[in-house]
Amino acid sequence: MDWRGRRRSSNIEDRRGDNTASAGVGGALLLRFIPMLLGTRTGRWILGIGVLAVLGGKMLGIDLLPMLLGGGQTVTQQQRPLSPAEQELSEFVSVVLADTETTWHQIFQSIGRQYQEPTLVLFSNRVQSACGTASSAVGPFYCPGDQQVYLDLSFFNDMKQQLGAPGDFAQAYVVAHEVGHHVQTLLGISQKVRQAGAGRSQAEVNALSVRQELQADCFAGLWGHAANTQRQMLDPDDLDEALTAASAIGDDRLQRRAGQDVVPDSFTHGTSAQRVKWFKRGFESGDIGACDTFAGPL
Repeated sequence: MDWRGRRRSSNIEDRRGDNTASAGVGGALLLRFIPMLLGTRTGRWILGIGVLAVLGGKMLGIDLLPMLLGGGQTVTQQQRPLSPAEQELSEFVSVVLADTETTWHQIFQSIGRQYQEPTLVLFSNRVQSACGTASSAVGPFYCPGDQQVYLDLSFFNDMKQQLGAPGDFAQAYVVAHEVGHHVQTLLGISQKVRQAGAGRSQAEVNALSVRQELQADCFAGLWGHAANTQRQMLDPDDLDEALTAASAIGDDRLQRRAGQDVVPDSFTHGTSAQRVKWFKRGFESGDIGACDTFAGPL
C-alpha cells in the first residue's frame, strides 16, 4: 500500500503505555465456550472481530460477557519504549483510519446522513472499554457503548505467523472491518439485528450474526474501492492480501484447523468463500446498496 506521507487520523488513543490493567479470566472461559477456536489467539478473532455478540448488552441475544470480561486484582505492567517497527505500525493504522473517515464521510453524504467518526484505541494485553475489560485474546473489536475500535497491534503478527495472512492491506482490512461495525451502529443495523434475534433459537441468532459480519466485510470492501480508485493507495498484490485474510478467518476453515467437525449452524461470521465474496462485492462495486446481506441468499 502507498500509505506513507498521507493524512493521519486524530481519532487515535494510544493506551499502550498504561501502567496498570485488570487481571481476569476471560481467555480461559473463551476457550471452553467455543472449542472450535482452541489453539490460537487469531483463531479466537472469529469471535472477537464481531464482539457485537456481547457488546452493549446481550447483542444478538447471546450473553458472552462473563467469558470476555476481566475482573479481580490489578497488576502493574512494566513500561517500555516502542520499537521503530511498532511506531511505524501505529502510524500505518492511523493513516488507514483517516482514509476510512474520508470514505465514510463521502458515502454518508451521498445518502443524506452525517458520519460520526469512531476512535481507535491501541492497547497491549488488556483494555477497559464501555463494554467491560477485554483481553487481547478476543482480537480486534468494536464497542458500540463508546463507539470505539480496540486493537492490540501484535494481532497483525499473529495473522502473518499463525494464519498465513501477511501484508499491509490484510492489516488494513482488519481495521476497515471493525469500522464497518461502527457504520452498522450509526445506521441502526446493529439494533435491528439485535431485535430480530430476540426469542430466536441459537442457530437463528447465529445466522443473523453471519449476515451482520459479512456486511461488515462488504463495508470494508467499500473502503478498499475508494482507497484504490480515488486515492490510488493500493499496489497490484494488495487485493490478494485482503482476500487471503478474509479466507483465513472463515468459520469453516477455522473449525477444520482446530480439528473440529464443520457445523454450519454454529457459524457466526460466515465461510471463507462467503467472506471473500462479500469483501469483493464491496470492493468491486463501491456501492453501499450492494452490501445488503440481509436480503436473499449469501
